Amino acid sequence: MKVTNRFVKIILGALVLTILSVPDAFLFGQKRASEKPNIVVFLVDDMGWQDTSVPFWNKTTDFNRRYHTPNMERLAREGMKFTNAYAMPVCTPTRVSLMTGVNAARHRVTHWTSPNQNTNTDYADTTLNFVDWNINGFSPEPGVPHTFHGTALPAILRDHGYYTIHSGKAHFGSAGTPGSDPRNLGFQVNIAGSEIGHPASYLGKSNYDRPVNGKRNRNAVPGLKAYHGTNTFLSDAITIEALRALDKPVAEHRPFFLYLAHYAVHVPLDPDMRFLNKYLKTGLDSSEAKYAALVEGMDKSLGDLLHYIDDKKLSDNTIILFMSDNGGLSTKPQRGGQAWTHNLPLKAGKGSVYEGGIREPMLVRWPGVVKPQTIAGQYVIAEDFFPTILEVAGVKSPELIQRVDGKSFLPILKNSGFRDDQRELVWHHPNRWIAAEGPNIHFASALRKGDWKLIYNHREEKLELYNLADDIGEQNDLSVLNFHKTKELAALLTNQLLRLDAQMPKFKDTGKQIRWPNELLAR
Repeated sequence: MKVTNRFVKIILGALVLTILSVPDAFLFGQKRASEKPNIVVFLVDDMGWQDTSVPFWNKTTDFNRRYHTPNMERLAREGMKFTNAYAMPVCTPTRVSLMTGVNAARHRVTHWTSPNQNTNTDYADTTLNFVDWNINGFSPEPGVPHTFHGTALPAILRDHGYYTIHSGKAHFGSAGTPGSDPRNLGFQVNIAGSEIGHPASYLGKSNYDRPVNGKRNRNAVPGLKAYHGTNTFLSDAITIEALRALDKPVAEHRPFFLYLAHYAVHVPLDPDMRFLNKYLKTGLDSSEAKYAALVEGMDKSLGDLLHYIDDKKLSDNTIILFMSDNGGLSTKPQRGGQAWTHNLPLKAGKGSVYEGGIREPMLVRWPGVVKPQTIAGQYVIAEDFFPTILEVAGVKSPELIQRVDGKSFLPILKNSGFRDDQRELVWHHPNRWIAAEGPNIHFASALRKGDWKLIYNHREEKLELYNLADDIGEQNDLSVLNFHKTKELAALLTNQLLRLDAQMPKFKDTGKQIRWPNELLAR
């Protein structure tokens, strides 16, 4: 057969057309460089590791079966599930780390910030004095007392062509400081975000308020007057407004950064009547049923977001990152009653550096980069979101005030089998969260390297060692049996705390600073 030039051209042309017609979904990790992906951070407040029908362990548990989160299930099917994702023990430190890429020990917003300026939210302790932490939170402007000054993620994205939207809970800084208003961080749109850390009410009928002595509650949610007196639940209101705000960049074909940060599933446990009865019928008590309804309402918001992105044909060029800001509230409420979150088999919950306080549900969907139904076992932490999102957005070497501690997890998104057992994660919480005593929920630091985790109890100057691969519930302290590993990690934790210039508390009776972890084993 004689091959003519015309025949060769026809064959080559057909091959080119075939290659160009291959959907991005089959070219994992090969997004076109000219496209800036849309970015969505979907952040939940106080959601525990088990508070979903998606199992983040090696098996489905009874607690997973309790909840109904079909849209989280969809996100897991269509994207990547992270089984070793971490935040800080309480909310504001996680949010500041996410916005700046800085570890809490360095930015010193180690505890939740009060709506009232210059107010320390630590509970009084009989053993240790408070450290001088940044009680006013994050500030995008210099010179604000008791704040961490840094360059915020949305400001960088805005300056690189992104349309930036904040909807929901902010809680970056106290009232009257620049950090209390998300617009000062670079968000071009702010919906319902302020200095408050939880809503006074989730109910539109109550104007998202619960007046005290006839006066507006300090935690009344601002900016949603259009929904006052209606049956619109708060989780829906901030979602409706967020999607409405997206219409502008979508119409203008501009990339967007949406930070949809739910007040749910934080207290108060207001009943979402759309979902409440189904949980009561399963035999759950009132508090647990209300909490489960809050979870499902949050999941509905995720579904509404996914529907919008699909309807606008944005899915192929939009990355969605789902995360919680700390572990579930597993301690007994201050005013009595029983806990409604169960992090088991994890130990403890919100306020603790045990796994129940810091291990979080995390999901990422990004068609064309993240393969569907994949599971990443590599551990990541809240400050990693900052460098990851900048890399996703194609922002190289931005001018920053702060030193970034986070590490991009984009290599993990492209390869779920990525493994780095040498990385060291650090938690530092030199604070007392609540009045009640509990399993090491006050004054503690921790380090994870590989499967090993060391906890330093400040008040007792005590070290605990766990192997998370064998003991995810941290029930078997190996600090004595494996003295060599304890000593190794104590040295690493000490070095990290010194590198980060961490604040260490002092004893009330002597005025002396607690010892560094490695000093406990010096011999």
